Amino acid sequence: MKSYLEFERDIKALEEELEKLKDPFNKEGLSEVDTSKISEIQTKINDKLKISYANLNAWQKTQVARHEDRPKAKFFVDNLFTNFINLSGDRNFSEDEAILAGFAEFEGRSVLVLGQEKGENLDSRLKRNFGMMRPEGYRKCIRLMKLANKFNIPVISFIDTPGAYPGIGAEQRGQAEAIASSIDCCMSLEVPIISIIIGEGGSGGAIALASANKVIMFENAIYSVISPEGCASILWRDPNKSLEAAQAMKITANELLKMKIIDKVIKEPIGGAHRDKEEVIFSTKEILINYLEEYKNYSRKEIFEERKEKFLNIGKQKGFTMFSGDHDWIVKENIFGSTKEILLKYKKTFIIGVLIILSGIIFLT
Repeated sequence: MKSYLEFERDIKALEEELEKLKDPFNKEGLSEVDTSKISEIQTKINDKLKISYANLNAWQKTQVARHEDRPKAKFFVDNLFTNFINLSGDRNFSEDEAILAGFAEFEGRSVLVLGQEKGENLDSRLKRNFGMMRPEGYRKCIRLMKLANKFNIPVISFIDTPGAYPGIGAEQRGQAEAIASSIDCCMSLEVPIISIIIGEGGSGGAIALASANKVIMFENAIYSVISPEGCASILWRDPNKSLEAAQAMKITANELLKMKIIDKVIKEPIGGAHRDKEEVIFSTKEILINYLEEYKNYSRKEIFEERKEKFLNIGKQKGFTMFSGDHDWIVKENIFGSTKEILLKYKKTFIIGVLIILSGIIFLT
């Protein structure tokens, strides 16, 4: 049974009508298939999908990123790689089912594949802990990334998690330290790391495996320091303000590309990645081939330096350098003019503050 989002109600009604036309035998008696009507409705569906998905806001994209039919990490592992060998355990505590990790072949080349897996149905989601990794999961990844570095094997990670698991046991076993160590390991490797955010890229749980040379996002994926609901609960104490939070945090692929936090956006089929998974595989494969080919010409030191510079430069273009070409703001008249405007704007607050300070001084003396 197909799953529909809130803004897809019209599309749902049309697709239900289309299914009835394609299967006339579920009605009383038999009838011929009306091909012209089917074509007409299919055209309407395509038009509505184009319009709806061309104008999604940040919160709607969050819903698409969480869609239960969206292709998961296991789907990419099964369809992009051959001879995948799943490796288990952190050699310390246990195995974490929220992460698929192992060596595989991609276009005749050995790669290390790391995939945060949410699961396809209720049983597998419970087994995978809804993609929320525990400390042992990150420690397993660290172990394998160091092994990949030793044998000069590229790392490809698929990011799809609401965040790291916040349970008591995870905290007791050092969740924060495990995430920090995973980030440190990613940054220290001398082999290329390519991270693809396929759904949710939530908080430290995502950045632990996305501190990469190239960070790629699907068009309707999200990448954020906290979920929109979590942000709304903290700032406004109202989870219903998720739209405002999502817009303020700049969590969508296009906004993150503008800020140079990610390197590329993979365009999705009309209606989202879950509507044409084969096209998604083709697009992903093409990008991976291009990037891996590019890094063949890099030395190990150059790969390390590129990654380091990438993260050191994030945010610099919006920093204090915005004033570098214009020194008029330093002129005395401009400084005092802007100060005067601020004082007039917050006159009442300023006077109250001064009175409080004076009363404090009088009291102390």
